[in-house]
Amino acid sequence: MNIRHATEADVPVMMKIYEFARVFMAEHGNPNQWGSTNWPPEGLIREDIVAGKSYVCIHEGEIVGTFFYDFGEDIEPTYRMIEDGAWIGGDTYGVVHRIAGNGSVKGIGAFCLEWAFEQCGHLRIDTHGDNRVMQSLLKKCGFTHCGTIYVVEDNYPRLAYEKI
Repeated sequence: MNIRHATEADVPVMMKIYEFARVFMAEHGNPNQWGSTNWPPEGLIREDIVAGKSYVCIHEGEIVGTFFYDFGEDIEPTYRMIEDGAWIGGDTYGVVHRIAGNGSVKGIGAFCLEWAFEQCGHLRIDTHGDNRVMQSLLKKCGFTHCGTIYVVEDNYPRLAYEKI
């Protein structure tokens, strides 16, 4: 597998991957994280592509996964306030959002997270409390649960994780 920046031409495939992910999450006890709002919206994905922060995971010439990645100082406003814990590292970190696979290849999530970590050596991510699959993946990939954050998309608290 390899990672590359997403392009406008990739949007239809990416939206199919997100559609698959919403069904997968609902079937695994997490219907509210993306399903109730049909998240993520196509307009946001297109904005991410223009900003150069949207990526796809390629396996044998096919797009099998997608995610958002950014790196910098204090880049995620919703991470400024954390409850029931604290971040481990400082303000310069990478962040992964909207990570999803199409179900065709095992290990897409771990591959994408490892790629992102290799880019910066300090990564933060959050997930819904019902997303047991992602929580398990984050633990397997060496992330530490740091506390709770809140996003603007909905009223569900998110479990915040970090890896340094």
